[in-house]
Amino acid sequence: MKAGFIMAAVWLATASAPLSAAQLYQWKDAQGRTVYSDQAPPPNVRNAQQKAFKGSVIENGESYTSKTAREKYPVTLYASACGAPCDQARKLLSERGVPFSNKDPQASPEAQVELKKLTGQLRVPILVIGSDKIDGFESVRWHAALDRAGYPKFALPGGKPAPETTPAPAPASPAAQPPVPASPR
Repeated sequence: MKAGFIMAAVWLATASAPLSAAQLYQWKDAQGRTVYSDQAPPPNVRNAQQKAFKGSVIENGESYTSKTAREKYPVTLYASACGAPCDQARKLLSERGVPFSNKDPQASPEAQVELKKLTGQLRVPILVIGSDKIDGFESVRWHAALDRAGYPKFALPGGKPAPETTPAPAPASPAAQPPVPASPR
């Protein structure tokens, strides 16, 4: 009988722990200092406020670290259907949970102009982190640059963000499109 009561008390404490940990109380003590606690205030305290504590994950599932890095050092990937290097580049960013803008110079004349202005050529993949750019795919260099920018090493459990893609413009007539320069061999 005693063991059953103890087991029930342990189960009840374990089941209610997440509920009590999620609450935060704020009030002023007798000296006028603001007090924050996960314990309910004493009964003589007036104007106590109960607040919900949500941790460091932003509502859309993005960590605070990732949000801060994204705001300071936005990531743009210039890639097309270039095969293994472009596929590996997308995979690396997705596995780390890095939100990025994907620009395809083959599909978008605007992306073509941007890439030509940025690098002087149309070779992909190119990774831009803030104002730094890395030509070609080298996982070690890409990881190091993402680490310096403050991006997390792994995506949050439960999902990886889809890349922020730049929509391709509507196709124009063939006469209106600028010619694509041939890559030197």
